[in-house]
Amino acid sequence: MPKKEISATEQRHIVARNLNSLLEKNNKKKIDVFKDLEKYGVSETTVYSWFNGKKYPRIDKVQLLADYFGVLKSDITEDKSIAQEDNNNTFTFNNQNDYPYIPATVSAGIPINIDGLDSFETISIPDELLGKYAGDEDLFFMRVNGDSMNKIIPHKSLIGVKPIKIKGLRSGDIVVYSDGYNYSVKRFYRDGDRLIFRPESYDASFTDYTVSEPYEDLRLHGKVVIYIVNLD
Repeated sequence: MPKKEISATEQRHIVARNLNSLLEKNNKKKIDVFKDLEKYGVSETTVYSWFNGKKYPRIDKVQLLADYFGVLKSDITEDKSIAQEDNNNTFTFNNQNDYPYIPATVSAGIPINIDGLDSFETISIPDELLGKYAGDEDLFFMRVNGDSMNKIIPHKSLIGVKPIKIKGLRSGDIVVYSDGYNYSVKRFYRDGDRLIFRPESYDASFTDYTVSEPYEDLRLHGKVVIYIVNLD
């Protein structure tokens, strides 16, 4: 079977994931790598661009990085994020990233100010679970509280939210929004100048929340791009 071609962007992200994994395994920071490689004419900006997936290192720099971490060049450039099955028929994930985690649940009526938090906890999520969103610097996570979306996203599920403008949404997208201090997760629909936030629940007491222009207090915090559910 021919090898699947990957884009230049994917190649940069593969290198970034591998470098960050090696960084963690060696208990180092990016600034440490820069200080150690500076004598080879590598700038701080260049080092950070490799780790952030902005640039792909030249062949000689790939070898330099491999020598620095004591690994093969393929450990830098090849996709190591495939889940491996061990002898006990369990799966391990080789690469993961840390994402901001908001230590608050999202549902109607909870008076929290997401944008006002000065600092976040972090949560580690395997790249295999996030697919194309792996390593996305804008992604943040929080938990759902309540049953307004329990046909799809049960109570206490972990959701990954990516900031997006209202004009970028399509009808049926699941979003986190607030109107004043009432935060909620619902499906989004547009009807002329009206915005409709619709529950998807087994409980019929949950109803549509509709707003019309001007949307003075309405804030869209992002689109739910992934949710992780506990089945027990």
